[in-house]
Amino acid sequence: MDDNHRILFYDTKPYDRRFFDEANGEFSFDITYYDGRLDKETALFAKGYPVICGFVNDVIDAETIKILKAGGVGLIALRCAGYNNVDLKGAYGNLHVVRVPAYSPYAVAEHCVGLMLTLNRKIHKAYYRVRDGNFSINGLLGFDMRGKTAGVIGTGKIGRCVVSILKGFGMDVIAFDPEPDQAFADQAGIRYAAIDELYRLSDIITLHCPLTPQTHHMIDKSVISEMKDGVMLINTGRGKLIKTEALIEGLKSGKIGSAGLDVYEEESEYFFEDFSMSMISDDVLARLLTFPNVIITSHQGFFTKEALANIANTTLENIREHFNGGYLRNEICYRCDKKPCRKKDLKRCF
Repeated sequence: MDDNHRILFYDTKPYDRRFFDEANGEFSFDITYYDGRLDKETALFAKGYPVICGFVNDVIDAETIKILKAGGVGLIALRCAGYNNVDLKGAYGNLHVVRVPAYSPYAVAEHCVGLMLTLNRKIHKAYYRVRDGNFSINGLLGFDMRGKTAGVIGTGKIGRCVVSILKGFGMDVIAFDPEPDQAFADQAGIRYAAIDELYRLSDIITLHCPLTPQTHHMIDKSVISEMKDGVMLINTGRGKLIKTEALIEGLKSGKIGSAGLDVYEEESEYFFEDFSMSMISDDVLARLLTFPNVIITSHQGFFTKEALANIANTTLENIREHFNGGYLRNEICYRCDKKPCRKKDLKRCF
């Protein structure tokens, strides 16, 4: 591999280094790891690197892209599925952007259901009670999931895995998707419903849709008012699917019985970092953490050995395709995000 095959990784943690170093044995790229996040200031560090690798909390706006291009970067390789943090319009015609569209839907789906079970049976509370020598079960009452109604919003790869697990519990599953797949519904034994019907009937609602202008704050005060009293709300998708102030009001009133969040609207400042010796200055996040019926995890739904291995291999394969000058199968761009994709002819978008 020649000197031009250099990659600068942003926002890296020890587990990134471990899995990418293992995967790189096949590729032999020259990888430099940088702990800081990518933004318009740290973009200057990429000068001389033809490829940078970013993550979910990097700020890849138009100004950052302009600096990256001026420094010789030709490819932004995202080691994640989501790309709402990238200005695709600013990147189009300037930099190619690739992502990892699927790494392990089972990882996120299993974490999602783990949140449901923990909230329902108060496992997190029971754990600390017993460690303190308190063997009382008063206050830990849950409910049988069998026979209850689960509403799954979004039936992509992750949503379908969640459907499979919940059907295994004997739940009645209804789903909403802007592009319903009736063949899947028939096979899985579920039905698609209008979104307002899903809100009205579901005992548990779980979100598995991308963040778009249409889904931004899709769960707000008016929507919460349509839900069942005591509904459980799970979000392992994107933080801004839920208007957090409305969620807090729903929790305070009891309309929302419990909430499991692997994502948060303003997570970029806190998630993946250690603030155990610091104050949390985000008053909204701090308020959420006071609720005994709320579980927040730090965007760890993807965090399994299998998923990290898949992320590393797919990311490096995306980069190899770029260096080889051919078709980028996992490319995303402004044109293809807004219009029917023209990549079917196996050509790059520009």
